[in-house]
Amino acid sequence: MRVVWNRAGQCSRLRQFVRPSSITNRLGPLQRWASLSTSASYRSSGQLGGLQRFLKVSEEVTDALATNKPVVALESTIYTHGSLGSLGLEDVVRQNGCVPAVVGILEGVPTVGLTPEEVAHIVANSPRKVSRRDITYLVGMGMTGERINGGTTIAGTTVLARLAGIRVFGTGGLGGVHRGGESTMDVSADLTELGRTRMAVISSGCKGFLDIPRTLEYLETQGVLVSTFADGRKGDVDFPAFWARDSGTKSPFVVQTEEEAAAMILAQESLGIESGLLFANPIPEEASIPRQEMDAVIEQAVAESLTQGAHGNLNTPFILGRIRDLTEGRSVPANKALVRANVERAAKIAFATTRFIAGDLEIPTRNGKLTENSIVDKNKVNKEADVIVAGSVAVDLSCNYAGPDSTTNVSPHLHTSNPAQIRQSIGGVGRNVALAAHRVRGNMGVRLCSMVGNDVAGTTVINSLESAGMDTSCIRRLEGASGRTAQYVAVNDASKSLVMAMADMDIFTTNSDPAHWASVVTASKPKWLVVDANWTEFDIRSWIKTGKQNGAAVAFEPVSNAKSARLFRPVRGHDEPLGVFPAPSVDLATPNRHELAAMHAAAAQNEYLADPRWFEVVDAFAMFGSDGIRERFVRLTSKALTDAGVPQQAVQLLPYIPTLVAKLGDQGALLVEVMGPDDPRLRDASHAPFILTRAPVDHPTVGGVYMRLFQVAQQVPDVVSVNGVGDTFLGVLVAGLARGGKVVNLIDVAQKAAVLTLRSLESVSDDLGTLERELVAASSSSQ
Repeated sequence: MRVVWNRAGQCSRLRQFVRPSSITNRLGPLQRWASLSTSASYRSSGQLGGLQRFLKVSEEVTDALATNKPVVALESTIYTHGSLGSLGLEDVVRQNGCVPAVVGILEGVPTVGLTPEEVAHIVANSPRKVSRRDITYLVGMGMTGERINGGTTIAGTTVLARLAGIRVFGTGGLGGVHRGGESTMDVSADLTELGRTRMAVISSGCKGFLDIPRTLEYLETQGVLVSTFADGRKGDVDFPAFWARDSGTKSPFVVQTEEEAAAMILAQESLGIESGLLFANPIPEEASIPRQEMDAVIEQAVAESLTQGAHGNLNTPFILGRIRDLTEGRSVPANKALVRANVERAAKIAFATTRFIAGDLEIPTRNGKLTENSIVDKNKVNKEADVIVAGSVAVDLSCNYAGPDSTTNVSPHLHTSNPAQIRQSIGGVGRNVALAAHRVRGNMGVRLCSMVGNDVAGTTVINSLESAGMDTSCIRRLEGASGRTAQYVAVNDASKSLVMAMADMDIFTTNSDPAHWASVVTASKPKWLVVDANWTEFDIRSWIKTGKQNGAAVAFEPVSNAKSARLFRPVRGHDEPLGVFPAPSVDLATPNRHELAAMHAAAAQNEYLADPRWFEVVDAFAMFGSDGIRERFVRLTSKALTDAGVPQQAVQLLPYIPTLVAKLGDQGALLVEVMGPDDPRLRDASHAPFILTRAPVDHPTVGGVYMRLFQVAQQVPDVVSVNGVGDTFLGVLVAGLARGGKVVNLIDVAQKAAVLTLRSLESVSDDLGTLERELVAASSSSQ
């Protein structure tokens, strides 16, 4: 049996309606710098937290990572602090079918995917040498206006490449433990970085003048896999000594092929082990310098460094210079040859890794079964799913105030302990939406894509999902501090209404693997993809793009006021624009009134409502220049809702989200929708009262705007819990849509499902199955 990894401004008459923001002109230098230089990134590591917001990833690298194209990271100190001249490393990467990603600090901005012009700019502007410790300094100074350039070392490159989501890094020689390091504590930051950051580094071992045995011992202590390419040799092989193929010290492990190295990378990722991997690649034999000759040269160079006091950061440049002199310059072409060979090897490994993920290569396993959660297994994800939900799963604590005065004072008291009824359950917006769709689905396939930690809470979550009969093949289980299972604590008053909530969702903002998730969507071919806002801004966009590329309709679940704004993040220069009707990136969103207001505010602040494409769609709504628009809003909703701006905000967002269902609690649900010119509701008398406006008859894509307030299905005086009610609504709605239903026909069923959850201790009612026949009937109804 074999296991296969899958692949993965221009219309003045609209000013009465919206006033596009010009916030960039009002920002101070700190905010302006951040808004201009921040770029989308694949946040894959929790190591640097806030730095993620300032990481710039080139458009080419971004696209490659999102579409499972192989990417190879390259350090920039080779250009900024090396003396090797032109190496053509980017060409080597491209010739092997991969995308190069040169990493460095450009004008204070950590950048992954530097262009040759940007590299030249860095080189010409007094670059600093940047390791892990230096990144925050340069970024912080950049935020205050001092734009410093820097070339990243192996350690610095590893940090930033990992944040971008890159797996493979090709370089020259690793730093290590210097001779006498047991006394001087002179140990390269490269080693500790590999001990805490998962990256496959391909180098010709460490520089040959270092203490190789102690370097290997240190790497072992750090938990770093060290394996040397046999390169045609049999049995045990030596760890290389940079210019020489052998060092006299046996390599801990031996690897024969790039495919084996790729398998180790995926195994490390699958197991959630966060330390790095070092693949030592011996210098090509024809370019090597004999070990005995190099040993003598190195001994002399090291001795001279001691007598001349070349210590600290002066030591390595001094020794390299003396080695060049003592070898009469032969070390330079050898150095060039080994760097190019390493980068070529790295490209082949990266290529093999993406082939495994795409399913183009197979790995036979001893027992024919792969038990992992990080890489998609075709033997698990071998069926198409009607609905994929990409979102959070969490352990929920619901705390209902139960004080002695709760009959007269429903609110808990601040700054003190309160009597409460506390209940633990499994929740999370993504899980709730998926479970609701699953329970009302009938024979429809629902798949949840989420992450948990390798902790007790994670085990509890997995067991709970399995006991509910849910598909857990796409739940990733992560190790380390960034892999802590999400938890959510809701504090409710005595009437079970939410007072406040605390959420620890860091696992979704400090771990990212868009190529992996893209492979899940590609394998599943969903009709609908639901994306909740617990992901980072960039990951939300990545999910949406992947869904669209695979033909799925996309629903956005805002989650909270703050997180709802992530869909309308600040626009960056290289961003792919958010699609507008009739080709929107997002087809449906179900915010509550507060989330709707937050989304609208973010769209206005970040000038989405000043996009000419937005004006074109809103112009087609034909609601301006005509009388009585406010009266129509009031008639179709209410004076209170109109005064609060709810229908206006929804209409303004329609070009980006053509179907909006605003959840209004006991006031019901407001459907606001763009109709195409062929929408049958335009000619159906029963729908005529709900048509807000009609577009010009000859408009090619817009027929009008539909607005309808659905009253609540049932008043519920005996509320048990409000947790998960909105999630249940969306889950059932999407389940019906995946059956081919129309939103206008499904809202009543979705509201009935929400009522069942209101009456349930669970965040998703166990009784949703009772609505299956009604959902099927509603899904079959014509408009």
